[in-house]
Amino acid sequence: MDGNPVPAAGPVPVAGPVPAGPTAPPDGNGGEAARAYRPGYELVAERILQLIAESRLRPGDRLPTENDLAAQLGTSRTVVREAVKILSALGRVSVQKGRGLYVADDEGMPGSSRWGRFFLPTDLEHVYRLFEFRRIQEVAAGRLAAARATPAQLRAIAAAAQTCREGHETGRRELFDRGDDDFHISVAAASHNPFLVDAVREARRLQRQSSTIGLHGTVGGHAEEAVAEHAAIYRAIRDGDQEAAALAVTAHLDNTLEDYRREIRRRVFG
Repeated sequence: MDGNPVPAAGPVPVAGPVPAGPTAPPDGNGGEAARAYRPGYELVAERILQLIAESRLRPGDRLPTENDLAAQLGTSRTVVREAVKILSALGRVSVQKGRGLYVADDEGMPGSSRWGRFFLPTDLEHVYRLFEFRRIQEVAAGRLAAARATPAQLRAIAAAAQTCREGHETGRRELFDRGDDDFHISVAAASHNPFLVDAVREARRLQRQSSTIGLHGTVGGHAEEAVAEHAAIYRAIRDGDQEAAALAVTAHLDNTLEDYRREIRRRVFG
């Protein structure tokens, strides 16, 4: 579209009804594989993102009302509302009281970006490509950090790694996640390249969308290994070993991607 709102009363092509609750378990033959593990509001959130991408909606464009979306998707308004809450929290949809639903605009929503307009958090191909991108940028950041990190930046990296460790050891997922974010951003900051910092931050935001919408926030089965991998990255940067830093970052991201694959297989095949 060319910046024009989608008429709330007009039909928007969104295929297939969505169940109001979680989808049925697999039938044992893989027939329900791709959707068996997904609750209804996650499916609706995915459909809304598909609508935005396929209709080429831009920031500020109006979406159909919750009632219209519910009718078009063959689900309840309650499920649509839950999906909208998720998308709003992730910075993809703006809920304007008395006006309706809009595609989040870059200035008006925290964390909104050009990348988010085409990224589908539940599209596995998108997730794999995102990890491919992360590998390129974070390996470069690790190499540069090993050459450029200041003592203060080394302390910030070490502190973030320790926060991650404490989160894992105490079973506090929110603490682990905060430390993980701080660790990767601190490594990028130590590269002294602001473009890498922004790229790392944005790629991690999109990855969180995949975890929240597609996997219900459960990814993280290799937390213990991640703690050890963070320590290896820190040591390489501290020692100024650029090659070791690049290898450690590569191993960490590859293992994180494998964690996603394992969780997907577990949910699909049991």
